[in-house]
Amino acid sequence: MSRSAHPAGPRHADVLPEGHYAAPPADLNVLDERVWSRTVSRGANGVVSVGGVDVKQLAREHGTPAYVLDESDFRARCRAWKQAFGPDADVFYAGKAFLSRAVVRWLDEEGLHLDVCSEGELATALSAGMPAERIALHGNNKSAREIERAVRAGVGRIVLDSFHEIVRVAGIAERLGTRQRVQIRVTVGVEAHTHEFIATAHEDQKFGIALADGQAAEAVRRALKLDSLELIGIHSHIGSQIFDTSGFEVAAHRVVGLLREIRDEHGVELPEIDLGGGLGIAYTPDDDPREPDRIAVALNDIVTRECEAAGLAVPRISVEPGRAIVGPTAFTLYEVGTIKPLKGLRTYVSVDGGMSDNIRTALYDARYSVSLVSRSSTAPPMLSRVVGKHCESGDIVVRDAFLPEDLAPGDLIAVPATGAYCRSMASNYNHALRPPVVAVNDGASREIVRRETEEDLLRLDIG
Repeated sequence: MSRSAHPAGPRHADVLPEGHYAAPPADLNVLDERVWSRTVSRGANGVVSVGGVDVKQLAREHGTPAYVLDESDFRARCRAWKQAFGPDADVFYAGKAFLSRAVVRWLDEEGLHLDVCSEGELATALSAGMPAERIALHGNNKSAREIERAVRAGVGRIVLDSFHEIVRVAGIAERLGTRQRVQIRVTVGVEAHTHEFIATAHEDQKFGIALADGQAAEAVRRALKLDSLELIGIHSHIGSQIFDTSGFEVAAHRVVGLLREIRDEHGVELPEIDLGGGLGIAYTPDDDPREPDRIAVALNDIVTRECEAAGLAVPRISVEPGRAIVGPTAFTLYEVGTIKPLKGLRTYVSVDGGMSDNIRTALYDARYSVSLVSRSSTAPPMLSRVVGKHCESGDIVVRDAFLPEDLAPGDLIAVPATGAYCRSMASNYNHALRPPVVAVNDGASREIVRRETEEDLLRLDIG
C-alpha cells in the first residue's frame, strides 16, 4: 500500500484485508516479557508497575504522555553487551537512539563507549562527563565547527564519510597541532532485510564511501598520506532493526577484503574494524531478536574466519548497539481520551499523545504492542487502532492491536519498546509539548528529561 497515493499523506482510514493482523491473545492481561522491560509486572490489583512504581502513581506525579525508562534494565543491557564482546572489543552506544546526561553517566559507569553524530549529542556527552577518548563522532556532513570541537575535545575517533571530510578533518587537526584518530566508513553493497529508509549499506544512499570502483581504496590511500590523520580502521553499517547476521557475514567478507588490499598495497594492517549496529529488538511478540552473547559469538566467528582466510591478524572489533540497549527498556504511558467504534472495521482509541511523541509508525510503518495497564479486564478483545490527537489522519501509534471491550476514557494504556527513536525524534507538531523521560529504579521515579512547558515553546518565538 503506497503512502504517496494522496498528496496530503496517508489515505484516511485505510481498510486492510481481513487477516492482516494476528489473532487476539488468549489473555489480554498477560504482559509478554519479550516486549516489556525486565522489571515490569502486573500486580494482584491489576495495576502494572515498573521498577517498583505503579503506573497510576507515575501518571499522578509526572502526567501523561510520558516515556518511562527502566534504569536497572538499561544498565543490565549495557553490562550484557560489554560482557558478551569482552575486553578485546569496544561497545559504542549509539546516542542517536536516545541521549540525555543521565544516560551518558550510566554509560560511563558501565564502561561503554559512546557514538555521537551531531554537535548537540557531543555537547551532551561532554557536559555529562563522558571521557572524550571514549567518544566517536559520526555523520555524513560534519561541519567544520563540529569537527573542530571534536578534535579540541580529544575524541577517540572521527568516522570519515566522504573525500571532502578527509581533507576537512586533516586540515583542522593540522591547524590545531594534533594527530586525529579516524576510521573510514565504507558502503559494502549489502541489502539489509529492513525498511528502505533504515538500510544503510546499499550503494544508492547518502552514507559512506563505496567499495565499488575502488573509491574506498582511494579514500584509504589519501588518508594514509596525511600526517595529521591516524587511520585506525574501517567502519561498516548495514542498516537497522536486523535479526539475521547473514548480512554482517557478507559485509565482513568485503571489509576484510579491503583490509587485505590495504596491507598488500601499503604494507599496513589496520588494527580495528567497526561492524556498526542495527541489531533488532522485539516490538511485538512475533519478533525474535538474538541475545548479545549469541550476536558476539556470531560476529567474532565471522571476522576471525575471514581474517584467517585472508592471512590477516584479527583486528579489534567495535559494535554500536543503540536501539538494542535502550529500546526495550522504556514504554510510553498514555491516557485514553475518546473511543470510537466503527462497525465492521475496528475501534479507534485516541490518546493524549501521538505522532509528536512516536513518529515511527507513520514514518516506517513500524509495528508496536499496547496493553491496558491501569487495571486488569476480563472483557472480550476488540480490534483497535490507537491514534493520537494531532490534526493528521496518519497520526497512528499502534495500527492494529487488541484491547478489552470495556476500555474507557481515563484508562491508562502503555506502548512498550519505545526507548529508541521516540523521544529522539519527537516534535512540536501542532505545538504539542514533548513528554518527559521518567527513570524508575528501586521503587523511586525521577524525571531525567522534564516535560516541555508553554514557556519553553514560546521562548524561541521572538515575535
